[in-house]
Amino acid sequence: MDRCVVLVDAGYLLGAAASLLAGDPSRSKVTVNHTALIAALRERAEAETGLPLLRIYWFDAAPDRRPMPEHRRLRVLPRVTVRLGALTRAEGRWVQKGVDAAMHAELSELARNRACADVVLITGDGDLLPGMMTAKEHGVAVHLWALQAADGDFNQSEDLVGEADERRVLDREWIEGSFSLREHSSMFPAPGARQEIAKILAAPPAAPLPTVVPPVVRPAATAAAPADAPATDGQPQPAAAALKVVPTPKDLAGRASSVTPVTALTPVANGSNGHGVNGNGAVAQTGPVLRWSSDRGWVDRPVPEPAVTAGDSLPTLAQLTTAEQRWADREEDITSIGGDAHEVGQVFARRWSERVGDAERLTMLWPDYPRIPHRVDGELLRYAARFGLLAHKDDQIDEHDRYAIRAGFWKELAARVPGGSMVVDD
Repeated sequence: MDRCVVLVDAGYLLGAAASLLAGDPSRSKVTVNHTALIAALRERAEAETGLPLLRIYWFDAAPDRRPMPEHRRLRVLPRVTVRLGALTRAEGRWVQKGVDAAMHAELSELARNRACADVVLITGDGDLLPGMMTAKEHGVAVHLWALQAADGDFNQSEDLVGEADERRVLDREWIEGSFSLREHSSMFPAPGARQEIAKILAAPPAAPLPTVVPPVVRPAATAAAPADAPATDGQPQPAAAALKVVPTPKDLAGRASSVTPVTALTPVANGSNGHGVNGNGAVAQTGPVLRWSSDRGWVDRPVPEPAVTAGDSLPTLAQLTTAEQRWADREEDITSIGGDAHEVGQVFARRWSERVGDAERLTMLWPDYPRIPHRVDGELLRYAARFGLLAHKDDQIDEHDRYAIRAGFWKELAARVPGGSMVVDD
């Protein structure tokens, strides 16, 4: 029939609205004008589908499936039907049961009976994917609505997004038409409300508790105690009672880096052409030194310092991206990016270079080509992993994809940053 139906997952709708307005997904953080919300849903559904509304189904959960006050207000509104699942306590938090199954059953039944031509789904749960596919097989057009996410990340299943016929995002302005922040009353009583509290506060302070001296932990540098330590009563104390701490190589490295570097002398063979050889035939080494055991005894090895280049000072894409841009990026990834390794590298480079803003600033990358700054390279590979690239194939990481991703990155930068065409080969 030429009518539309709206199916609302109340947990998703209210939780996403609270996250956006209050920064907390708890439904208690917002107040809902249910009359205005239902009117707004009906108006938008009829405008989007071009069909009159048959009914709005509101799916929620309640303890023992008993309607809460908000459910009672909703079910008396015209064209609204409330379906309740069970709300149970598990591992210290509330969990709803049966809501997804009820939505799936209602969606399949409406499509099978040809009760509507278009269905609007307001949910983010991928468990409704089979129901959506069933509705489409019966000739029903499925419209998937999302709420704007608070942090820019997607709050819907990508499988639902890919299967829907139409998709819309309800923005902050639309949400604020029906939702508002809840005003919490003060946790403290008004002055003069209870006289006994004033008496308690005016009473003199109680005697302080005896101070407990915490046990003294001896540092590793003084861990080696004498054979017999004197006790408080004059009797010798066994050495086994003293605290003994054996530092690890990591502790030694951290301790050495926090004090003034001490020059260590490592003997070398006569006639060696090593650098820093003093008159006694020893090599001067500064900085932290780790000692490793081997067949030849203890071997001193200096800690290598990581190579730092000028490109490492550039900001990462995450630092340059706002919440709105993250949302738009994810939308583009799902709807426009094919997932080719070379293309993925180009898309990442385009976003990064555009948000850095100053193309001249990126010219510092060319002396280090083909090395990508470490933090940016990590971001690039994590981004590529979203598309299934770098997956294990035959128990090995596909190095070909890795090279193609980085080649696409450099090719895009070469087209945008001055001097790149002279460095990057096609």
